[in-house]
Amino acid sequence: QLQLKESGGGLVQPGGSLRLSCEGSGDTLDSYNVAWFRQAPGKEREAVSCITRRDGATKYADSVQGRFIISKDNTRGTVDLRIETLKPEDTGVYYCAGDPTFLDICYMVAPYYNFWGQGTQVTVSS
Repeated sequence: QLQLKESGGGLVQPGGSLRLSCEGSGDTLDSYNVAWFRQAPGKEREAVSCITRRDGATKYADSVQGRFIISKDNTRGTVDLRIETLKPEDTGVYYCAGDPTFLDICYMVAPYYNFWGQGTQVTVSS
């Protein structure tokens, strides 16, 4: 059964950048559609990006378009999220999630994802 673990979060100044990684174990992550979500205190969990298992098609939330880049690194078995030009409103816990369905489609909606990591904290502050 797939297990996911996020890493790469931390404290970053506005305008800075970082790279988050989602590592899969127990199963090959390339068999899953994978999404990144984030949740700020007092706010709903929101999808920021996703990538399909085979074609590698990507989606981005409007709020992160042009600043976030999702990618797969099959040699490491990870799905990474490059974040640039960080804003204070990007602060939150970032989660990766896996969808085991056979369809080569990713959805920007949490209920579609069955497997979740523990999250990694991203704090954007000067």
